[in-house]
Amino acid sequence: NPLASVEIMPQAVETYEYNFIEKKGFDEKVETRDIRESVVKQKLYDSVKDKKIDVIVGGFPCQGFSMAGYRVVDDPRNSLYKEMKEIVEHLQPEVVVMENVEGLRSMLNGKVEEMIIEDYKKIGYEINLTVLNSANYGVPQFRKRVIFIGNRVGKTNYHPKPIFDESTYVTLGQAIAPYMNMPEDPEINHIFSKHTPEMKARLAAIPEGKSLYKNYSDAWKKSPWDKPSCTIKENHGGTNVHPKLPRCLTAREIAALQSFPSDFIFKGSKKWQLVQIGNAVPPLLGKAIGLAVKHMLDE
Repeated sequence: NPLASVEIMPQAVETYEYNFIEKKGFDEKVETRDIRESVVKQKLYDSVKDKKIDVIVGGFPCQGFSMAGYRVVDDPRNSLYKEMKEIVEHLQPEVVVMENVEGLRSMLNGKVEEMIIEDYKKIGYEINLTVLNSANYGVPQFRKRVIFIGNRVGKTNYHPKPIFDESTYVTLGQAIAPYMNMPEDPEINHIFSKHTPEMKARLAAIPEGKSLYKNYSDAWKKSPWDKPSCTIKENHGGTNVHPKLPRCLTAREIAALQSFPSDFIFKGSKKWQLVQIGNAVPPLLGKAIGLAVKHMLDE
């Protein structure tokens, strides 16, 4: 039963409200503002006043920590975990869950990780973290993320155990096969990129596992059909190439690689659809984490 959310990206809020509030009837207030504004935090506090809060979940921006970009330690976005800590301290949930990129563990030789754990210990939360690979939870994608789980009630912090392994992984092909012969359909985010004949020939010639551009590791990459996809990222316009067709994957196909169901619709332009998909925690990974947290709360 979600009580309240804060999200600065208007397109993500529109997507959330359409899929959860409009379609599923969730009774929830979503604040479209910057969480660093004191008035926003106060509105959040007022919206959940006198309500028991079991869990607070947050994903502070990963761009400042990402191994794929500049490792800018003083990026102002990196301080947002402290904003979340302030909210946790004020609302006192039993459990807190945080997600970030794997590269966080090596920032400043592990000092960033230690600082986060120590900061939460000061406000009464014992935090444990682990790196989870989404492919181990039924997501057709190799995607490693750091998951922090903590509690203030003396319970054991559970992280989900792997469900799938190399012999049972869900593959890229299994995820996108339903869209192979489907015509364009903007209503479900299935819009083809407009490639020239020359670009189509270049895309068709990319070997599986390689990128269109030598200097790119994940952008414009053609992942193998019979394995989970490479990590889906925001990629600033660089997208993923279809293994069997001479085009890039559509937003709908990329959403499938993140394990979003086919009826989950992303709002905004194609650019903003791809940003939302690339930044998201895969739903099947989120489900596994949620079940682990439920186990903690039920003890």
